[in-house]
Amino acid sequence: MPFVNIKITNEDVTAEKKTELIKGATELLKDVLGKNPETTVVVIEEVDTDSWGIGGETVTERRKKGK
Repeated sequence: MPFVNIKITNEDVTAEKKTELIKGATELLKDVLGKNPETTVVVIEEVDTDSWGIGGETVTERRKKGK
């Protein structure tokens, strides 16, 4: 049973976009590895931008700087 964990920043991603991610990841595993879509699990975790860091600073701070 394949398990995919997608982590994204919590920035108002719609339910429709999440559905697209789930369908896309499921299809990718089916097409590339021949995995059964019926047993493929996809979890989307949303992380606050204050809890996600790149290059020693939070995404919140990077966004303020236009990075």
